[in-house]
Amino acid sequence: METLVNRRNVVFAVAAVFGVLADQLSKWWIVNNVAYRTGEIRVIDGLLSIVHAQNPGAAFGALGGNSSRFLIFGVFTAVALYFVFDMFRKLPTTDWFLSLALGLILSGAVGNAIDRVRQQYVTDFIRVYSDSPGLKAWLIDNFGTYEWPSFNIADTALVIGVGMFFVHYLFIEDRSKPDDSGDPAPDPG
Repeated sequence: METLVNRRNVVFAVAAVFGVLADQLSKWWIVNNVAYRTGEIRVIDGLLSIVHAQNPGAAFGALGGNSSRFLIFGVFTAVALYFVFDMFRKLPTTDWFLSLALGLILSGAVGNAIDRVRQQYVTDFIRVYSDSPGLKAWLIDNFGTYEWPSFNIADTALVIGVGMFFVHYLFIEDRSKPDDSGDPAPDPG
């Protein structure tokens, strides 16, 4: 029988728990210290600020006005959690990379789900933008805006986890399969 204390389980649990705690504590701090819509803490002038935004929708505000959004988000979250746990249980006990990726994905999904259940919107606070005149004009001309929509720790964990997942399947996963006949594969050299 497989032991509960192995690299895969520890990495997954630490990533998931730390991610949810970091997300929820940062949102709590923002709500209590940065005025909604008007407060701003400049971290890197002209590039990065901490703000207080509330997003009733998904990424980029999608579905924000849809009356069925909570059902849609609930179904999406349940399906995502099913796939995360299903993939996790199939991982080898030494696979820390995908364990970390899946733990981050889980923490992001749970962190934003907590917000949606508790307050019907997600608290966002990381603002990335450009005040450089040339870049700002180019961004507006090509994208219609000079800033990325505000996001949070849960969103960051999701993006990093999904990115790691794709990196694993594109570059790390061993795609060589043994020959079904049981004979060693011929040497191409």
